[in-house]
Amino acid sequence: MALSNRNPRPIAQTNPRSPITEAYRTVRTNVQFASVDGDVRVILVTSSLPSEGKTATACNIAVVSAQAGKRVLLIDADMRKPQVHQRFQVSNLYGLTSVLIKERSFEECVVESQTPGLMVLPSGPIPPNPYEMLASKMFSDFILSCKEKYDVVIVDSPPILSVADGLMISRSADGVVFVVDAKKTNRAHAKKATLALQQVNARILGVVLNRLEKKVAGEYYYYNYYSSGEPASV
Repeated sequence: MALSNRNPRPIAQTNPRSPITEAYRTVRTNVQFASVDGDVRVILVTSSLPSEGKTATACNIAVVSAQAGKRVLLIDADMRKPQVHQRFQVSNLYGLTSVLIKERSFEECVVESQTPGLMVLPSGPIPPNPYEMLASKMFSDFILSCKEKYDVVIVDSPPILSVADGLMISRSADGVVFVVDAKKTNRAHAKKATLALQQVNARILGVVLNRLEKKVAGEYYYYNYYSSGEPASV
């Protein structure tokens, strides 16, 4: 499957020694520290609006977690504009929606990635009622079953301010990693999104500041991570 530059394979998979990959490892480490006071195994990755880097962040955190020896499941719960299958060059014919409507079993839909220990569950066909599917008991029960099987479950969701899907998914997650694009994200939008997450009692583990240009040893280092118990000021 040909990939456009817009949807590249995870850099942690293609270039595990790059500075950006190392930054993702820092994100992974900080998430682990955030779980000291509680069991954080299901992690939702989202943003305020589209094209801020949430899918790239979800995919790369999943890769570096598996590289650290964890059993990892990456779920594409963005049923409106799924991209995870493109990043990993796998089929999206069946996936999460197929499991939820009981068209296929989980085992028939999940795909083994090129990174040992990392399994990928694409979104599957786009349904007419994404919110209703994600708000169902079937979905929450499914996430609980995944939590029993894997050390880490990473969930990519639609942006918070675009649709209500991400807020609903956050209720099934142990914590949220919020992605901000340093060159694009509007400060007011980011604050509105983090406030919305707080209002549904989502636990914000931290903020990934994406595309922050920092000159290091002649290269540009694009990902920084800020962890805080309160929403980051962006």
